[in-house]
Amino acid sequence: MKQLALSLLNLSWSNPLQGISNWWNAEDGAAYDKLFLTLLLLILAVGVVMVTSASVPVATRLYDNELHFTIRHLVYLALGFSVALLVLNVPVQWWHNSNMLLLFAALALLVAVLLFGRNVNGSTRWLAIGPVGLQAAEPAKLFFFVYLASYLVRRHEEVRENLKGFIKPLVVLFAFAVLLLMQPDLGTVIVMFATSVALLFLAGAKLWQFFCLIFTGLMSIGVLIVYSEYRWKRVTAFLDPWADPFGSGYQLTQSLMAFGRGGWFGQGLGNSIQKLEYLPEAHTDFILAVIAEETGFIGVSILLALIFMLVYRALWIGQRALAKQMSFHGFLAYALAIWIGFQSAVNIGVATGALPTKGLTLPFVSSGGSSLIIMLAAAALLLRIDFEVRLKGKHAISGGRND
Repeated sequence: MKQLALSLLNLSWSNPLQGISNWWNAEDGAAYDKLFLTLLLLILAVGVVMVTSASVPVATRLYDNELHFTIRHLVYLALGFSVALLVLNVPVQWWHNSNMLLLFAALALLVAVLLFGRNVNGSTRWLAIGPVGLQAAEPAKLFFFVYLASYLVRRHEEVRENLKGFIKPLVVLFAFAVLLLMQPDLGTVIVMFATSVALLFLAGAKLWQFFCLIFTGLMSIGVLIVYSEYRWKRVTAFLDPWADPFGSGYQLTQSLMAFGRGGWFGQGLGNSIQKLEYLPEAHTDFILAVIAEETGFIGVSILLALIFMLVYRALWIGQRALAKQMSFHGFLAYALAIWIGFQSAVNIGVATGALPTKGLTLPFVSSGGSSLIIMLAAAALLLRIDFEVRLKGKHAISGGRND
């Protein structure tokens, strides 16, 4: 606790903008990844434009203000940038030192949402904090990945050589999964499971353990689907959405219609038909369908290329960190990159009919509150990791030590 308190005192609370200024003027060219930041800002800009376009009809009907969801998105974007600025000034070592504290905070949030959460559309996923709704699963994902990266540094040899070391983080993941499934939120469980599997593989887990874990996970997901009526309906709708186009397959058929109308170059910005309340969640989970309808195959390809390059750059940051023996930095960067990439892939798969419907946003693009803020915090953490990797051996990093 003493070490944690000292690291907090070293943060640049008084003038956080000074940290950004120092980065810009630092050695090694720029002391942050300009390409990563440029890609992030471009994707965020696309998000603002498309949330505005996709949300006008529903905002007009519900709030008699066509820019209601745009204003809401910009407010959360401002909150996200504020959180990101704070994260930029926190040494990565603080996250390493605080991993258990963050883990218990994540579990406490998931328990709290079950006890005091707000029920929306049959799911209890939100905690009301004044006028703001917090989706507890979002910070829980980030905090769990911090714990997992820290565990892999502290128990690296044990994970590689000992079954007990391999099982320990999976027990923690199981506890998270139980709490999330009680909401219920299978989508978040799948994202956490996939990211954990990939990170354990990168950490050097034995192949037989790796394949057993994948098999067990797929069997568990299969059982959860078969024994849940609403999940089973989603799967059957995914396999043949046209069998019940006005019932269980409605959302997917409307999304596919949007893709079909988009063609190569789209109908033009603002000219989507499906967003006129034919397609539910047009500005959140299914925003890619509106992008496809208005900008066509070319527009979607450009957006996906930007997301792919962002994820690739994040993986590159992790690889550089491991090459410089900064293990926690590297594993955490890998975890964040896999998380962003896998969640993007799931959202794209759902919108195009390649995967069953799941309530996961498209990172940095979809309208959202907690998701947008936490994703911006993750992006800022990646920039901080890159900053410390670049300055290793040249400048003393406040409050940081190499793993």
